[in-house]
This record gives sequence, C-alpha cells and structure tokens, in this order.
Amino acid sequence: MTNIGENRTQELVEKYDIIGNKAKYHMIGHLQTNKVKTIIDKVALVHSLDRLSLAKELDKRAKKHGIIVDTLVQVNVAEEESKFGLKLDEVIPFLEKILKYDSIRVKGLMTIAPFVEDAEEVRWVFKELRRFSEVIKNKDYTNVKMEILSMGMTNDYQVAIEEGSNMIRIGTGIFGQRKYR
Repeated sequence: MTNIGENRTQELVEKYDIIGNKAKYHMIGHLQTNKVKTIIDKVALVHSLDRLSLAKELDKRAKKHGIIVDTLVQVNVAEEESKFGLKLDEVIPFLEKILKYDSIRVKGLMTIAPFVEDAEEVRWVFKELRRFSEVIKNKDYTNVKMEILSMGMTNDYQVAIEEGSNMIRIGTGIFGQRKYR
C-alpha cells in the first residue's frame, strides 16, 4: 500500500510517525482548522476542503512550509444533513473565492454517497458529480483542475468507477469495520 487515507488527524499523525514518508497520506475526513498545522506537511491530498475558513488556514500553513497543498473540494451531492460538503450550487462561487489562495491547488472533487444496500440507488450521485466536474473543467480556472473524482467506498465503489471515479476509498473492505476507541 502506498496511499493511506485517514478520517482523523491524530491517526494520520500516528501512522506518519511510524511509517514516515514511505507512503502518501490522504486526509479524507472532516478537517478542523485548528488541526491543519499537525498534518499540512504530511499529506499528499486533502479530500475535504469545504469552507473558506479551511481554505484560508490551509493556504497560511502551506505558505509557512513553502509548499502547495493539493486538495479536493468536498461536495454533498445528495444534500444529506449528516454529511459535510458544499451543495452543488455553492461549489463554483466557492472556487472563485479561493482562487486568491496561491498555496492551494484544487485537483478535483470528492463526494460521499448515502449508504444504501443497493449501490444502484446512488448511481445518480456519482453521475451528477462527474457531470459537474466537466462544467468546472470548462471554466479553466487557475489552480483548479478536474483530474480527480474521489467517489465510492466499500459498498458502492464499483458503481462509482462506472460513473467516472478514479479514486476510491475502500478501508472497510480492506480492514473491516472500524472499532472506535
């Protein structure tokens, strides 16, 4: 394994302290602004950019380390109350506001579909995000590329791939159900 995704900053730092830079670390969970300083120099990709305060903090910390941080904008396509992410109609205004942050590079979009038994029920989520990524690609923004569509997890990754995902998150399929401490 060369890519490790983590939901929690503390677990990412613990793994980094053990493994070092032999792997690429992905912050896939909700990222609090006060935790950015602990992971900014360790992550290859932040999957959960979803608000201006986080963009500002990522930019500030990246500048201090002399790096450009690669990110994905998290989109809550299904508009689930329990999930983070921007609504589709918020994404373009958000991108236009963060263009001024030159230490942030948006590489694509990420979404989490509702959990369902039959992945076909959420195909529309993946299809909509792929379609929307094409809209953004045609805008030709500076520091915004639509190279990555991070969508699909253990229960629905096959449908996500069929709809254009080129990055999936299959932790449960590899490690089993998470045991919370």
